[in-house]
Amino acid sequence: MKILKQLALVMLACTLVHCGNAEKKEKDQVKLKSNNSSSASSKEDANVTEVVLLATDQMQFNKSEIRVPAGKPIKFTLRHTGTMDIKVMGHNFVLLTQGTEIPAFANQAASAAENDYIPENTDAVIVHTKLLGGGQSDTIDFDAPEPGTYDFICSFPGHYALMKGKFIVE
Repeated sequence: MKILKQLALVMLACTLVHCGNAEKKEKDQVKLKSNNSSSASSKEDANVTEVVLLATDQMQFNKSEIRVPAGKPIKFTLRHTGTMDIKVMGHNFVLLTQGTEIPAFANQAASAAENDYIPENTDAVIVHTKLLGGGQSDTIDFDAPEPGTYDFICSFPGHYALMKGKFIVE
């Protein structure tokens, strides 16, 4: 029994070290990206705000709030860090216009599977990424909208309840 307890403690320690290393690696990558952007080779690159949003197999975004400067170009990357197939656990990023009723939009989106769950001819979407499966990413470039607070969601059916946040333009 004592050996089983020791083995369990060793396994727990390995798991914690692995998780800590993954978190440190992500922080180091963000720090590296931040350092690289500050030494951009052109003035245009220095004006771009880079945003990376992670989505998981547990229907979670890693951020519930994103802040960007008004009127500046945004280079936005959505990365699906999970392993599940796009048909089972697909994720996207959808930035909605102010005043959009999220449940009503989500109901429309649920019937737009052929268009990555983005309803056609809608004026509720400012910008969106492609629908992604595990291990995939998509980067989009756009200019920040007018100052204010906007909602963002994943429009895959049922995900909007958990995968949502505020996009704040200052």
